[in-house]
Amino acid sequence: MATLIAPSNHSSAEDAEALQKAFKGWGADDKTIIAILGHRNVHQRQQIRKAYEELHQEDLIKRLESEISGDFERAMYRWMLEPADRDAVLANVAIRNGKKDLHVIAEIACVLSAEELLAVRRAYRHRYKRSLEEDVAANTTGHLRQLLVGLVSSYRYEGDEINARLAQSEANILHETVKEKKGNYEEAIRILTTRSKTQLVATFNRYRDEHAISISKKLLDNQASDDFYKALHTAIRCINDHKKYYEKVLRNAIKKVGTDEDALSRVVVTRAEKDLRDIKELYYKRNSVHLEDAVAKETSGDYKKFLLTLLGKQD
Repeated sequence: MATLIAPSNHSSAEDAEALQKAFKGWGADDKTIIAILGHRNVHQRQQIRKAYEELHQEDLIKRLESEISGDFERAMYRWMLEPADRDAVLANVAIRNGKKDLHVIAEIACVLSAEELLAVRRAYRHRYKRSLEEDVAANTTGHLRQLLVGLVSSYRYEGDEINARLAQSEANILHETVKEKKGNYEEAIRILTTRSKTQLVATFNRYRDEHAISISKKLLDNQASDDFYKALHTAIRCINDHKKYYEKVLRNAIKKVGTDEDALSRVVVTRAEKDLRDIKELYYKRNSVHLEDAVAKETSGDYKKFLLTLLGKQD
């Protein structure tokens, strides 16, 4: 469930006028900006952006960029984009950041539906005048390149059918790949990039039944420092249970010495209109601390207020 609850009776023209007033004077009225944009769904935000441009002959996103700054500005910028365009930006940032963020490519590719991923590829091509596959391939090598290009190029079947015999044989193939970095990498990549998510979950379950450990835990125990295995681990976790994956991303972001604001913003902004309420519940079960309280402790200023608004915390 989403944490964002948007009003049904808003006026995009009135919101646009209120934002214009918030931009006047010395320094923007950040409280008003958050009160409006932090409580509008994606359709309403696009209407406000259109109304603002019609009324003031100016792009609202560019005006926001000039009025606010830092982590608050980056989070607001991503919040204002349509989901496919936002994911295209996140993918490009991950590619430019190099090895430390390439797992974000696997995250985007494996959490989204086939149609959503296709929309991201279109948005990427439109924004950057290159294909996502092209940029991923140009910035990776070897098996990591094969895996990530395969994941972003995938158009998975989304039915519920399961082939139990196939799950057994492919669980064995994955076991050989995971075990001491041996086995057929190409076969493992083929399985991860072509099978339906339902089939893959059956394969992962079969692996756990056979080896008394989940494949994601086995990967984490043995291969944490290898870029290929890190991307493989991310792909498997996102396909198997993306909400648990996001809870772990949040936990790591907050527990880090110096909060990982980029990861924190990415999860909150991308999931607020989807399933952030469920992720919050998982976070509390795992950490015995409410996510809002953890975020409030580790962030400050308008960035903190904006994240707490998206998390559904009432003033």
